[in-house]
Amino acid sequence: MSFFNTNNSQWSDKEKIVLRFFILYFIIQVVPLDWKFYRDLFSINLGELSFYDLFKLTKYVPQFFSLTGYANWGVAAVLAAIGTLIWGNVKREFDYNSLYYGLRVILRYRLAIGIIAYGFIKLFPLQMPYPSLSNLHTNYGDFFAWKIYFHTVGIAQPYEVFLGFVEILAGLLLFFRRTVTFGSGLILGFIGNVFVANIAYDAGEQVYSLYLVVIAAFLFAYDVPRLYSLLALERQTIANKFTPLFATKGIRNLRLVLKTAFVAFVILLGGTTYANYSKEPYKIPKSKGLAGTYGYYNVREFRFNNQLIPYSTTDPNRWQNVVFEKWATISIKIARPIKLDPSTGDGYFASDIDRNYESAGVGGRQYFAYTSDTVNKKIVLQNKNKNYSGEGFILQYKRLNDSTIVLSGVNEKRDSISAILDKINRKYMLFEGRRKPVKL
Repeated sequence: MSFFNTNNSQWSDKEKIVLRFFILYFIIQVVPLDWKFYRDLFSINLGELSFYDLFKLTKYVPQFFSLTGYANWGVAAVLAAIGTLIWGNVKREFDYNSLYYGLRVILRYRLAIGIIAYGFIKLFPLQMPYPSLSNLHTNYGDFFAWKIYFHTVGIAQPYEVFLGFVEILAGLLLFFRRTVTFGSGLILGFIGNVFVANIAYDAGEQVYSLYLVVIAAFLFAYDVPRLYSLLALERQTIANKFTPLFATKGIRNLRLVLKTAFVAFVILLGGTTYANYSKEPYKIPKSKGLAGTYGYYNVREFRFNNQLIPYSTTDPNRWQNVVFEKWATISIKIARPIKLDPSTGDGYFASDIDRNYESAGVGGRQYFAYTSDTVNKKIVLQNKNKNYSGEGFILQYKRLNDSTIVLSGVNEKRDSISAILDKINRKYMLFEGRRKPVKL
């Protein structure tokens, strides 16, 4: 019995075997069979819905035996091969046109939700934020390659928005049978480039990006013979106008319900992504910095355990310069070896200390989250690098004038610290641009 009334064309035995394998392989890879997906789904707090709760669902891929990366693909392929052998021994006729159509529908919607989700976090520039002031005062060679790539895109916010628009457009084209080839072709070129960039810059998403590329390639292959005939051989080619006729009212109603739910999910994802962008960008600390302190400061005078230490680029205790961000982060340039945070800061965290995008993948500076007590003129700093989570300072602050701050207190080892900071009013070519005269 077939779910769809179609004219069943002839499939060779080899084609049937290949289709059986791909059906089983993609079902394992695409349909949420992993219990962890449902754990995440049912743990969502609808009263405090975060866009990242929905975004995480769109990145679903199965995980077997705690394996990572392409190893899970291998397990899926082995399971699909075993299933193909068993299926071949089933004494029953199947409508392979219907099966092929059904598989393409599943893949279309899986690819659409994956690409649209990433499109939203570019359309509302969340994935690659604008570089922080601390990052602007970091030597180029102190960045991991992926951070350079993210900054390169992040400094051109309109371009990032355009990239998001392209991804969303490609995903929407997958919703309609007549435009699937255009959508999958667009994704092949776009995400294919993303895959290569992930490898070249070691950005950490090469497995998932290739996962989307493979699905797009499978969908695009449907029209490859016709495209070859039309474009390469320049022959008259008839477009495929296959339209499924659903056999029962129940199937038609189920199709409508699923499409409606899918569209509603996309709208909800878009709305929550915009809300996060406008109110609380998830990669940036949400707490505001100490009012009037934003800027770059030279450390004019520094004392460690009451001993004056002259300016030095080699002393492991001497602060060289300090940056106060607009949010509650202070970064300090210290000539001390740093064990870098190798992550990409890509998770969603409620606490500022865990929002590590600004400090991930970068050396040369120590990054501290801080809380401030404006009544008692006190700030408490905690190192954001998980390798130094026990490090921090308890400091009193005093403003001598609009451009000078005095900090004094102790570190986690009870060593006394005293620093006089002078604000340097610099012009940044990244901000100034070249469309108007700039005088330095």
